[in-house]
Amino acid sequence: MLFDTHAHLNDPAFDPDREELMASFAEAGVGLVMNPGCSLESSRNAVQLANTYDYIYAAVGSHPDVADEVNEEVLEEYKKLCKLSPKVKAIGEIGLDYACGVDRDKQLLVFQAQLEIAQRAGKGVVIHCVRAFEKVMECLKNYSLKFVIFHGFIGSVQQAKRAIDVGHYLSFGPNAFRSPKTIAALLSTPENRLFAETDDSGEAIENVYSKIAQTRGISVEELKEIIENNYNKIFNIY
Repeated sequence: MLFDTHAHLNDPAFDPDREELMASFAEAGVGLVMNPGCSLESSRNAVQLANTYDYIYAAVGSHPDVADEVNEEVLEEYKKLCKLSPKVKAIGEIGLDYACGVDRDKQLLVFQAQLEIAQRAGKGVVIHCVRAFEKVMECLKNYSLKFVIFHGFIGSVQQAKRAIDVGHYLSFGPNAFRSPKTIAALLSTPENRLFAETDDSGEAIENVYSKIAQTRGISVEELKEIIENNYNKIFNIY
């Protein structure tokens, strides 16, 4: 069975053929998709989609590039969404992006507020981190979270080790194969800390599995078992 840790199924790009996409998951043997929000609107849509399809789960939260849109009302809504639907498994995607142009102090305040929501709700977090690894790691150590997944990880072996050493997970998508640095990080990631994702690439998750398996020198079937075990451990799906 295939598991996609991070797929933006509410992206407008899927509007014309979303139903066909959902049908294709069953044919490909996809067992679970984690669909994260990036804003209040997309988080609401993610929960609605999760409540419609058994194999889709949601994360809710505001991406750092919309930090300016986040206020107390938005944060309260995330708290409500966590309570209203058992399909909400995480707060995300949240984090810091020092390349997006949004004020860094504002990003930090919003990130910390959402980490607090996750901690109080007993949820994990799905992290977006661009050029801000040190600050993200500094923030995370102040919270007790069910799990932490660095989504779309494109960092170095050294960064991977630091995240893994404190119990975090790394999710690799299509962008991982563009850099020898990140390929090395993928190879260094222990089996029990590994996830795979499509993000917003439009690439099929089975292709991502195939690339990861080939890179690590294992079969796709072995990789399926590894990732399924990791899902069951932190999401308690089964």
